[in-house]
Amino acid sequence: MNHLDPGAERDPGPAETGRLREALAAAAYEVTPSRVPLAAVERRGRMIRRRRRTTVLGAGCAALLAPLAFVTLHGPDDGDRATRPAAVSASPAPSASPTVSAPTPRIVDPGERVTVAPGFVLWLTEEGKHWTSPDVPEENQFRSVVDGNIDRTRPGVSLQIEGTDGGVLASGVYYGGEGTASVVEVASEDGPVRGKLLELPGRPGWGVWYAVSDTDDLGRVTVRDTEGRVYATLP
Repeated sequence: MNHLDPGAERDPGPAETGRLREALAAAAYEVTPSRVPLAAVERRGRMIRRRRRTTVLGAGCAALLAPLAFVTLHGPDDGDRATRPAAVSASPAPSASPTVSAPTPRIVDPGERVTVAPGFVLWLTEEGKHWTSPDVPEENQFRSVVDGNIDRTRPGVSLQIEGTDGGVLASGVYYGGEGTASVVEVASEDGPVRGKLLELPGRPGWGVWYAVSDTDDLGRVTVRDTEGRVYATLP
């Protein structure tokens, strides 16, 4: 059997509890609440928002810098790095080299004088070749192309040699070849001597060549056309 301790406190009854609540409520109504520190609350809110934005920006920068850090860590020294192909520039199309035309005879008017060496003058007429030399400047020498001594229907070249100061002047008539005469070469012990050509207008089928040489030991005379083929030769 349990016995209650006479000195123990008894639980308050419902009546006492109600009176206690009423007393607390009355005391609470008599307390005047202090003003809410709105300015401090706003400052605290702004500080919290700034901290949140800083945190978000920091996270975003970290996300952006992560690939860069990866590229830096895997830079040019990384053997596994994928090599970017070099830019290939289009090569300019090679320009066509200019075509050099083969030389052709100098066209002179009938009777037009041409000085071909000191004291030597040549001119052409429809009848043939005319020239003067320093030895007999008043005498006009002549080689006909119409007297029948040459056959202009067949390729041929003639040769005359006259002395000059320190050399010789070689000249002659060419005729009867196919195509257009272009160059003349005279063989010599010192190598080929190249000369020049004169013709009248209208493609008469003949012309005059001349060349100045240091030696009188001259050989074959060859006239070539603009295609490089032999137009006429002597002998």
